[in-house]
Amino acid sequence: MPRLLTLVLILLVPACATGRTGGGGNDLPSWNDGPSKRAIVDFVARVTDADGPDFVPPAARIATFDNDGTLWSEQPLYFQLQFAIDRIKALAPEHPEWKTTQPFKAVLEGDRATLAKSGKKGLLQLIMASHANLTTAEFEAIARDWMKTARHPRFGRPYNDIVYQPMLELLAYLRAHGFKTYIVSGGGVEFMRPWTERVYGIPPEQVVGSTIETVFEMRADGPVLVRKPTIDFIDDKEGKPVAINKFIGRRPIAAFGNSDGDLQMLQWTAAGRGARLSVIIHHTDAEREWAYDRTSHIGKLDKALDEADRNGWTVVDMKRDWSVVYPFERP
Repeated sequence: MPRLLTLVLILLVPACATGRTGGGGNDLPSWNDGPSKRAIVDFVARVTDADGPDFVPPAARIATFDNDGTLWSEQPLYFQLQFAIDRIKALAPEHPEWKTTQPFKAVLEGDRATLAKSGKKGLLQLIMASHANLTTAEFEAIARDWMKTARHPRFGRPYNDIVYQPMLELLAYLRAHGFKTYIVSGGGVEFMRPWTERVYGIPPEQVVGSTIETVFEMRADGPVLVRKPTIDFIDDKEGKPVAINKFIGRRPIAAFGNSDGDLQMLQWTAAGRGARLSVIIHHTDAEREWAYDRTSHIGKLDKALDEADRNGWTVVDMKRDWSVVYPFERP
């Protein structure tokens, strides 16, 4: 690709894809110079050099990204869990039994300690009650409306404002160099798809996530897809490489995550032939975001951090490597 055209793409794609990404001569303006940025830029240079030994054809330049804690924040609660909590509160008048039934009682009383003790079983109960028995169109409309009106408790902004400016730049940078970017997240696929293209520049067909059972029904006003209260697939941990194989069909050459839930995706990526890039976003900035890793109940980063050290993966230190965390911090 001619040098001038490459430069034009780098400058224009961020603005067109997300409306938030910085331009200028610096490809990744919110990334501080250091080993993390160099590892990313050097990797991209290697795999896009047609005369080099690590060249990868554009069709095989697949990059996968976790969402929670990798592309946007995940504290103090996973954002989709907050969506489920808000839905439970909205539906509560139709379910008086929830006042005395856990984990619904804990949600209605704001009892986070009891809610946390309900564990995975309690979380699934909330998800099924708030996400199922709707058509896909109905659920999409509800998710869109929530994203427009709900506000993050710390920043007072819409949840899709709480995305990472450096990662927006990275997504655009990779696409400008012929990569195809995918989300591979434990979050619900139909919770993410209504907004990922507008926010990240990632279209819905490139979003892979957890699913509940969905069936076709013919109704009086036409065919619909109905979401049933049954788990279909959990796209987390070992499920991520399985989903990549099933829905993408190519092993990524680059993968980005932030927790032990992403470990197997990072391992799967690193095990492929040729140049590979496995990156962990390490939450180290308690002032601008949050600082947590090995003991956190949300986004626990323990085994994957050890694996990164053993295998030389890139670990992005948020406090050290990012000059800006969120788009609204920019001048």
